[in-house]
Order: sequence, then C-alpha cells, then structure tokens
Amino acid sequence: MDGTLDKLSLTRAERHPEKAHRPDNPIQRKPEWIRVRAPNSPEYAETKRLMRELKLTTVCEEAACPNIGECWKQKHATFMIMGETCTRACAFCNVATGKPGALNPHEPANIAEAVGKLGLDHVVVTSVDRDDLDDGGAGHFAEVITALHRSAPATTVEILTPDFMRKPGAIETVVASRPDVFNHNLETVPRLYPTIRPGARYFTSLRLLSRVKEIDPAMFTKSGLMVGLGETREEILQVMDDLRAADVDFLTIGQYLQPTPKHAALDRFWTPAEFSELAQMARAKGFLMVSSSPLTRSSYHAGDDFARLRAARQAQIKG
Repeated sequence: MDGTLDKLSLTRAERHPEKAHRPDNPIQRKPEWIRVRAPNSPEYAETKRLMRELKLTTVCEEAACPNIGECWKQKHATFMIMGETCTRACAFCNVATGKPGALNPHEPANIAEAVGKLGLDHVVVTSVDRDDLDDGGAGHFAEVITALHRSAPATTVEILTPDFMRKPGAIETVVASRPDVFNHNLETVPRLYPTIRPGARYFTSLRLLSRVKEIDPAMFTKSGLMVGLGETREEILQVMDDLRAADVDFLTIGQYLQPTPKHAALDRFWTPAEFSELAQMARAKGFLMVSSSPLTRSSYHAGDDFARLRAARQAQIKG
C-alpha cells in the first residue's frame, strides 16, 4: 500500500499548491517490517460507506494512514472535523492545504450517529488547523465532544487538536467540554520545526499540553513524535524530558512515511529494535503509557491503549 487512496482524487498540485514548486524527493522503498496490505475487507467497505453517507471526513483517508485496512476492519475510524482543507502547510502532512469552507453545523450530530452505528467504546476526533476562525475551532470541538457525551455516555472521547496558536481561551473551551484524553502532537524535534512545521512553534505546542494540566490535573494528556526526518537520538530524549516537564501521560512514536515526492524527504527508516529502545527510555522517564513502533500513529489501537493508560494511573495512585 503506497498511501494513495481512491477518495483523494485531487492532483498533487491541487492538494498541496504550496509544494508544487519544490524539487522532488525520491520515495525510498519500505522495509519488510513496515509494509501493509491494501484494505479489502467487508468491514472496511461498510465503514467507508457510512462515512460517505453521513458526509464525514476521516484522517485515516486524508492523511493516507498505513493502518486504515486494519483499523477499519475493526470499524475503528478517526474522525477529522472542520473540513478537509488545512490552513497550515506542514512539510510531512498529506492533508490538503488551502482556504477552508464554512463549518458544518450538522457535523457533531453526524459524528455521534456514526459512533453509535460503529459501536465504538472509544472514539478519536481530530481536525485540520483552522487559523481562519476566531477560536481556531475550539467551540466546534466542544460541540462534538458534548454531542458524543450526550448520545454515547459510555464511550470515552479522545481528541487530537491543533495548537490554537494566538487563540486566547481556546484551550479552556475544549477542556471544559471534558474529553477523556487531550492529545496534541509535537511531531518532531525543535531544530526541525522551521522546515517540517513552519506554521507552528515548538514551545507553543508544549505550552498547550502544560496548560491542559493546569486547568484539569486529572485529564489525561498525550503527544506524539515522528522519527525518520533527520532527528538525533539525543534530540528525541530531550523532547521526552520536555513532555514529562509538562506532565504528559502518554507518548506515541512512529515512523515518518513520505506521502509524495513533494513532501519532506525521508532521512531513514528506524528499526523495530530502535523503537523498542525508545519505548524503554520513555517509560524510564515516567510516562504512564508509551506506544513506539514503525506503524504507531496517534489513534492506532487508541481504545486498548486508553484502557491501559487508565489502569496505569490507578496502579500509580494505589502505589
């Protein structure tokens, strides 16, 4: 599976106009440990049909996630709210860049309906960046979370938000809606931000995670990193320390996969043994939960991981 999904029918230049002028970076052949089969299960087809029927967007499709076949076979879809078009232009991301449309007022109810039909015990909701909105989309996040709590009170809700840079009050609005897990990914090490996340700031993202804990110390926080962009082991360990200083509970680490020749070049593939070593180091630094593997993504096995995360906190409290 090379990450090209039939829903993404726009040309490369249309999806990523800001990258069209860049020279091509050859896409390296994937090692055996990172190859996955193309999705073809009946459950995958049914999940896809439901998303189209309810006019919902998934990050599984838009970001060309390699795990879509496995996750959708289990009817585990990760919803991407506020449209398909992002106002940022991160060098690693396959989500389309441009001017977004208006928010869909029916989206919270449609997501709640989809969660009910899929029978999800744990749901992950993410979004595009919406720098065009006064609150960065925080109010819409809150509406989605509230709709899920109302329609499926037994379902735990995990959110993966933008950084809400220069959007005062946005973090407070989202936390007040009571998600079970508040995730915001740092994505990479500080040195690479100017080229990999040019529209973001490392310490803005770190401060968001810290602020969530200040507002509600009991809320689980989570963040994720990609490797393979040229970062060093020492830089990753420093990011781990920064996250622990912000009291982040859960860390995910996965392999960067270059979506197209116009995206950031892959530096190298980290081996499964190296991912295991990173996981050991992260646990030693005090994270309650760590998921580190080549195919790890923010929402990969999120439900099972949340159960382990909650159990780890309970064990910590009893200890």
